[in-house]
Amino acid sequence: MENHRPISLLTTFAKVFEKVIHKRLYSFFEENKLLSKEQFGFRRNLSTSSAINLLTNSILLSFEKSNLVGGLFCDIHKAFDSVNHEILLAELNFYGVSGNSNKLIRTYLNGRLQKVVITNTQNGKTASSWNWIRQGVPQGSVLGPFLFIIYINDLAYTIKRFATPILFADDTSVIISSSSETDFENILRQVINEISEWCNNNLLTLNLEKTKFIQFFTNHKKTTDIQAQTKDFVLANTEKVNFLGITLENTLTWKSYKSELSIKLNKACYVIRVIKPFVSEKSLISVYFSYFHSLLKYGIIFWGNSPVSKDIFKIQKRAIRIITGKGRCDSCKQLFKKLNILTLSSQYIVSLIDFVIKNRELYGTNRDVHGLTARNSFDLHLPSVNMTVVQRGVLYSGCKVFNKLPTHIKNLLDNPRHLKKRLKSYLLDLTLYRLEEFYQLP
Repeated sequence: MENHRPISLLTTFAKVFEKVIHKRLYSFFEENKLLSKEQFGFRRNLSTSSAINLLTNSILLSFEKSNLVGGLFCDIHKAFDSVNHEILLAELNFYGVSGNSNKLIRTYLNGRLQKVVITNTQNGKTASSWNWIRQGVPQGSVLGPFLFIIYINDLAYTIKRFATPILFADDTSVIISSSSETDFENILRQVINEISEWCNNNLLTLNLEKTKFIQFFTNHKKTTDIQAQTKDFVLANTEKVNFLGITLENTLTWKSYKSELSIKLNKACYVIRVIKPFVSEKSLISVYFSYFHSLLKYGIIFWGNSPVSKDIFKIQKRAIRIITGKGRCDSCKQLFKKLNILTLSSQYIVSLIDFVIKNRELYGTNRDVHGLTARNSFDLHLPSVNMTVVQRGVLYSGCKVFNKLPTHIKNLLDNPRHLKKRLKSYLLDLTLYRLEEFYQLP
């Protein structure tokens, strides 16, 4: 029963009206910079990749400083269904949505009814009586998710005094880092207490049984086990955790994610093989992009330059051979060009450059750092890091890959659409099998 969620039946007119309200509310909050920078859910130009990057980069920076680092991955029980209307309206009033605007939101939240209907094959349908909805935002609505991130907005401000919060709607994660084990344990305990207290004050429930703690470390430096706990409860310690569709291990080697992704991609290969006798090559390519490519592309900027990518590339070549009807020993170099499909390494470069373009504020140029005008002044400034695992991170790799691009492509940085089009054409001609081939280009 706990897994069931209510469904909101909304009229078409209501959805149109919601979009108007959402547009005005969103513009007001963004223009006045009222939303926390650590909230990535349901916001323009922000995505799961932005959230994952903040989390992984925080871990990598701690590695570089030789600090202890751990992640707290919280589970807020039925968060969307537990939003208290009076607290939400008070939050809106605090941020400046007052008067008639506040009354409008009140009428949006109030006056909704719900009932439970259970279908039984023997006795037909059994239904409860109608009851008023006294809490929660409508599931499946346009405005509901944005009202929720307003409701949870001040949680990030509560936590970031001690640690680095990363929020994607109700997915709440915190990275804790310290050079001292004693300080680390104190901060960890304080963060748990702050989140728990905030949830109690806002009539939400922190599900401690599903909240997990993971301690990150490099392969050659495993620290002592640290226990995350409250006064009455010891949180589960884990070696891997799923964060926004990406499985993170405590060493950031991506081996677990590779295993999970391999299973999904092999299933996609099977589907392509089964339908091949009945459809054209053009249809197979469409299936490849809608099924196989969408899985391959997601999160590739995080694992695409790691050793595990070699195994994924083998599966990609298998898919290409199935589409073209080639044998397992036939070369795929010309097949990628023929089908207009990027190799894994090329797709990694395209996705990484796309991230650089969308997150330009994270990258500085050599001119910004040194204040000098030279031949490479407008190249991205490469951070000074020593550890290999940190160099594989998105920030370092983004600078390295961008700086290696031909000048005629780099000069299109202010015209993203043409840059990506030119870059894809350039990489299709190269047909890179390994990322090292790109770095070795003259």
